[in-house]
Amino acid sequence: MSILDTAKAGNVLYEVGAYNLPTTQETIDRIYRDLLPHQEKFCKDIDHRKLALVCGFGAGKTYALCSKAVMLACLNIGHVSAVFQPTAPMLRDILIRTFNELLDQWQIPYTFRASPLPEYQLCWEEGTHTILLRTMLTYQRLRGQNLCAVGFDEADTIPKRDAESAMNMALARLRSGNVQQFYATTTPEGHGWAFETFEKNKKSDTALIQAKTADNPYLPDTFIPSLYENYPPQLIKAYLLGQWVNLTSGQVYDRFNRDDHVINKIPFDIKMEVLRIGVDFNVMNCNAVVGVKDGDKLVIIDEISKQKDTDALAQEILRRYPSNRILVYPDASGSARSTINASKTDLAILQGYGFGSMALKSNPFIKDRVATVNALLQNGKGERRLAIHASCTRLIECLELQSYDEKTGDPDKQNGYDHMNDALGYLIYREFNLLYGRAGRPTGIRIY
Repeated sequence: MSILDTAKAGNVLYEVGAYNLPTTQETIDRIYRDLLPHQEKFCKDIDHRKLALVCGFGAGKTYALCSKAVMLACLNIGHVSAVFQPTAPMLRDILIRTFNELLDQWQIPYTFRASPLPEYQLCWEEGTHTILLRTMLTYQRLRGQNLCAVGFDEADTIPKRDAESAMNMALARLRSGNVQQFYATTTPEGHGWAFETFEKNKKSDTALIQAKTADNPYLPDTFIPSLYENYPPQLIKAYLLGQWVNLTSGQVYDRFNRDDHVINKIPFDIKMEVLRIGVDFNVMNCNAVVGVKDGDKLVIIDEISKQKDTDALAQEILRRYPSNRILVYPDASGSARSTINASKTDLAILQGYGFGSMALKSNPFIKDRVATVNALLQNGKGERRLAIHASCTRLIECLELQSYDEKTGDPDKQNGYDHMNDALGYLIYREFNLLYGRAGRPTGIRIY
């Protein structure tokens, strides 16, 4: 008699035997035997609705993702979950291959269906669980599904908006099973989706676990040294240390540094100062930076963001600074249009509130405005003449993150980092560019 004749129909032979299926607890115990500390922490957390493991190359992200998927399957017998990769080739070459190896290692009987869409059915003594395998850019196919868990691998490699839309769809599907969770593993690809979701906009139901490449002791001895030899410092921070850094080439304000330019104390009495306010007009998104000129230096003391129109911005300025003399340095296009209506221009609205206008007849070339800001951040002599108070969190973020658009060569305007920087640029260009910086001296007259 062949051993195949002793196998029950629909079951897979494995090391323990053909008849006795493992229990879910036996599987969990087998998984825990080989987990690294950060992987174990990731797998054990079932309390947060959104959970991420962010770490460098070779730290065991995909291993952790598969481990998490199987453990959640053990906790949700009789239900359905899903795991996503960015693309179909990554799904085939990375995820499915890793799943097959680990399911054999953990001695879990399973069936795999490749068509029409791939999925696993895992078998235990308590019952079965189905894991759907999908790609993130086809997340719409999840409509109508009732899932207990959804996992994303390397979601930062697709556009931020696509990853966010896929996550929102996945969260809307989490409505079955005993343990409901959205979980993700990724390498930190700059300030993308993972940074926005698990760091910047972290909520009470969200948790983040970070790890370094060196946290995996099983890597070849030459792996980490080779990365140090072949990657620049910024990529080392991201791909070895698992840190959030700006990876977009061509940072616009590359001379900005928090350690050099951010201050925690304003060195003068604001009530006694003339306030110089750079303004960027946008419908439903007017922004301003509030500065004080200190000799040949500029100190930014405040920021005002996302006001619905020019009128609302002016009212907010007066609310914060009712007794100061105020000069505004607006976008020059504000003299020709309005964010409110066609009867009054944006510039006329600001003047109507009693603000002195320092508007130019036309905006400077973008490259000249950027160069003037960078020169104030640090000139050729190493002098730094721009200070920003720590409360201006949005301005600081924008200075760090705005990069050049590779297609146009201009500062990027797609990610929302341009508005606050533009407001700062209008102020600095008017006050510190060589064309205007000597106004009021023998070469010209400054009108207040």
